[in-house]
Amino acid sequence: MVSGTLHDVIAPDLSVLFCGINPGLLSAATGFHFARPGNRFWPALHRSGFTPRQLRPEEQQELLGLGLGITNVVARATAGAAELRAEEYRAGGEVLRAKVCRYRPQWLAVVGIGAFRVAFDAPKAVMGRQDLVLGDTGVWVLPNPSGLNAHYTVDTLAEAFADLREAVRIQQHRNQTVAGR
Repeated sequence: MVSGTLHDVIAPDLSVLFCGINPGLLSAATGFHFARPGNRFWPALHRSGFTPRQLRPEEQQELLGLGLGITNVVARATAGAAELRAEEYRAGGEVLRAKVCRYRPQWLAVVGIGAFRVAFDAPKAVMGRQDLVLGDTGVWVLPNPSGLNAHYTVDTLAEAFADLREAVRIQQHRNQTVAGR
């Protein structure tokens, strides 16, 4: 039975809070983010250097020990993101802002440019680092890792994720340098 929602994998002060568009039906049914076998989130996360090995969806809690988490723009599960309404994205953007304010990750990484554009009223946003900052949290947009996104391969997704990984590394180095003074 599909529960319709999926629990966040989240904790205070993460390096990156990854944010999917919304749970698919399989994710809602299993309770695991990016659970569909054709989804390339887990391979891209590993190939980009965020994880020491490719995790399986059922190992999602291991992300917390790596300073990573997962949430969604919209909590409602659907067969596809096309079923979502603009109002849901905008409301989800407000909920997401509140989560970021509460948990204070270094980076929020939204995986899906269309969802980001609507949720954050940024119709001209492009992939990569955004000018938008939520408190002290930087915002990054990554390609949607769904297997339906034919514009990206696992390798090109991993490259996009690796750009964020490098930004995380640079910020952590700066933070350590400032703390050491």
